[in-house]
Amino acid sequence: MKRFSLLVLMGLFLLTVSAQETTKPYNENADARADLKKAITQAKVENKHVLVQFGGNWCPWCIRFHQMAFGAKSIDSLLKANYVYMLLNVSQDKKKRDYALFKEFEYPNRFGYPVFVVLNGDGKQLHIQDSGILEHCQVKGYDTAKVVTFLKMWTPKALDPATYQVK
Repeated sequence: MKRFSLLVLMGLFLLTVSAQETTKPYNENADARADLKKAITQAKVENKHVLVQFGGNWCPWCIRFHQMAFGAKSIDSLLKANYVYMLLNVSQDKKKRDYALFKEFEYPNRFGYPVFVVLNGDGKQLHIQDSGILEHCQVKGYDTAKVVTFLKMWTPKALDPATYQVK
């Protein structure tokens, strides 16, 4: 019986460790500039935009958004069809942050975290989105309808003038 209990405890421990890993979506050792370059190249090839989510594993709202992005089918499908979605890690240690990168993107960090920057396939910044506007007013989380609206407004098709021409 002791062996069985020990096996159960070990199994629970492994599940807990595994669950903790999935709640850390940001790669804290990533090369943000190299990842950005790769995402922009991919977006160009696939005729998509890049959605950069600035934040970190230390930010509960960043984790909530990331989980919702893949947990809500309407958001997941919009992201996959129109964006190259990347998480750009911002160190919790302010001394280790890349302030030159913030400057290049017109200081999106002024909105707090997470904050979203939409780029086109040429790397041109199209929009900075304050995530606070996307929050649900009744529950602690994001409003799916608000997020869907935001994502739809910045798709390549939404910004293509041909979309609005009468045929």
